[in-house]
Amino acid sequence: MTDLAPIAIEPTPTVALRDLENEARGYLTASRAPATLRAYASDWRAFTVWCAAHDLTGLPAEPTTVVLYLTDLARTAKSSTIRRRLSSISVAHQAAGFASPTAHILVRSTWSGIRRTNGVAQTAKTALLTDDIRAMVTTLPDTLLGRRDACLLMMGFASALRRSELVALDVGDVTETSDGLVVTVNRSKTDQEGEGRQIGVPYGSNPITCPVRTLRAWIDAAQIEDGPLFRPIDRHGHLGTERLSDRAVAIIIKRTAQAAGLDPTLVAGHSLRSGMATSAARAGASEAQIMNQTGHKSLPVLRRYIRRGSLFNDNAAAKLGL
Repeated sequence: MTDLAPIAIEPTPTVALRDLENEARGYLTASRAPATLRAYASDWRAFTVWCAAHDLTGLPAEPTTVVLYLTDLARTAKSSTIRRRLSSISVAHQAAGFASPTAHILVRSTWSGIRRTNGVAQTAKTALLTDDIRAMVTTLPDTLLGRRDACLLMMGFASALRRSELVALDVGDVTETSDGLVVTVNRSKTDQEGEGRQIGVPYGSNPITCPVRTLRAWIDAAQIEDGPLFRPIDRHGHLGTERLSDRAVAIIIKRTAQAAGLDPTLVAGHSLRSGMATSAARAGASEAQIMNQTGHKSLPVLRRYIRRGSLFNDNAAAKLGL
C-alpha cells in the first residue's frame, strides 16, 4: 500500500514464482480503493511524524504511544478523523506483520472516553434542494463551461450519485431511452468488486433543469463520443481529454451556489446527493424509492440524509392543535 509498511511476501527462487509474487502484490493493492489507500497513507505519515517529533517508535507502536497520540488529536480533531487515523494505524501494523496496538484495552478505552466526551456527531453540509438547484443552473452561461456545469449539476442531483461515481462515468455509461436516461454505475463506494447497478433518470418538465436535455447540450457542445463524460476545461475554453476530478465537482458546486446567492461554505460535493434524498422525501417519495436511487443499503444511514429535511412533514406536534 502506498507509503504504508510493505506487505511481506517471502522471496521466491524462480522467475515464474517471482511473476506470481508481483501479481499477488497487485491484487493486494487492488483490495482497497485508491482513495482509501491515499487516506491510509496520509494518516500513517501524520502518525509517524508525530512519533518522530516526540521521540517515540511508530512501528511497531506501543499502546501507550497510540493513547498519547489520540489524546493529542482529541484537542482539535473531529471524532471522524480520529476514527480514520486509528484504522490507518491498525492497517499499517497488520500490513507489516505486527499485531495492531489499536486492539489493546488501553487504546479502546481511551477512544471510548474521547467519543463520550467530545461526541461523535458530524457537522453536515447543507442539502441543496430543487429550488436551489434551479437557481444555480440559471446562473450558468450558454458556453462550453456552462453546459458542462449544468449537466454535472443536473446529473449529480437527479441520479444521487456520489461525486466519485459521477466523475467515473464514461459517455457509454449513459443511454437515452424514451423514458429518460439509464445510467450504469460500474463501481461505487459500496460496490468495490464492481457488480454494477443501473439508475433511471427521467425527463424533467423544465428544459433548463431537465437532466436529459442538459446532457444532450453538453455532449453536443463538447463533441465527445466516448471516454470520460465530464472533463476539465482550461481558462481558454479548451476541453481536456482526461477525467474531471472529484475535488473539481465540489469546487463547481460551491462556485455555482455562490453565484446563486447561497453561502458556499455550507455546501459541498455531497450536497447534491443529500439534496436529492431530502427533496424526494419532502415530495412524498418512500424510503424504498429513495434507496433505489441513492443505492443506500442501510435505512439508518439514509435517514441521516433526509431527517432534517422532513422534520415538519407529518410532524406529530402539528396535530396537537396548538
